[in-house]
Order: sequence, then structure tokens, then C-alpha cells
Amino acid sequence: MPASEWQMSSYCGQGESCVHISAAPETIHLTESADPTRVILSAAPSAFSALLRALKTSPNHG
Repeated sequence: MPASEWQMSSYCGQGESCVHISAAPETIHLTESADPTRVILSAAPSAFSALLRALKTSPNHG
């Protein structure tokens, strides 16, 4: 994977494990700072949008 600019989630507090995102036109990449293996999840923008919509409408969200 080419070098990407990673952005930390705006919901991340200082010292907490955080989700980081890197967006490219054809792929969204996600990783979590507390993961020592630094696994990167890649998804199509449409799939990532569907995930965000599902999380926002989840009754357990929040």
C-alpha cells in the first residue's frame, strides 16, 4: 500500500486507543492504534458509508 495520510478519529481522547482512517478515491483504510500488529482494514467507499449509516441508526449507538 502506498504511503497514506492517516487521520485520527475526532472521538478519540488523549491516551485512548483510537481509530485512524486514510481515504483514497477507491479505498478507505482503517487501523486502530492499540493493535500492536497494525492490521489495516480496507473497504470500498460505498461499504464504508453503509457501515457509518448503520452505526448512526443503531439503537446502541452512543
